[in-house]
Amino acid sequence: MSRPTPTRLYLVRHGEVEERYHRIFGGRIDMNLSSEGSAQASRLADYLKTQSLHGAYASPMKRVHQTFAPFTAAGGHQPRIMNDLREVDFGDWTGLGWEEVREKFGKRASDWLELLEHGAIPNAESAHGYRARVQPCLRHILAEHEAENIAVFCHGGVVRQLLALLLELPLSRMRMFEIDYASVTIVDWLPDHTEIQLLNFAPWRDRS
Repeated sequence: MSRPTPTRLYLVRHGEVEERYHRIFGGRIDMNLSSEGSAQASRLADYLKTQSLHGAYASPMKRVHQTFAPFTAAGGHQPRIMNDLREVDFGDWTGLGWEEVREKFGKRASDWLELLEHGAIPNAESAHGYRARVQPCLRHILAEHEAENIAVFCHGGVVRQLLALLLELPLSRMRMFEIDYASVTIVDWLPDHTEIQLLNFAPWRDRS
């Protein structure tokens, strides 16, 4: 008996943001792409045009819209906006640099997934709340697009949350995955099986 065709998700992070937000907990700050980020988005669009996509979804934030703009301009699917695909709220860390977080809170920026999971970032979105708002988006996409290829344009934190849901693992375990700017992570999903096909592929870096 042949295996059913999976739903294939293309989890796409936005391109590089403005330089003033590098190494900053941007979260809900509605920043723009840098000139390099715009170039990355164009290379990303070139790659996505070679894929047989049936639809797309996206976060409402500007940096995501600027990332999918070259894709839609080239004839790609106009993404359906899902407000709950927005980036995580970092609370009191929002707008702070990595060193500022260490100086003010005595925490390592690289530990943010574990700290969020344990409620240790002051006034941040709770890990439960974060999961609870992203999970219905994922369920909708999977229910509406059985055996189809769907792009999801979003954020590094949201890609990790989606991976945690798909792999049925704690969010903190997603620190093992690097999610670069304008990268694509491809996941095949069936009700009884999830498989990562491509991880953190950045067309602007990995494709000549």
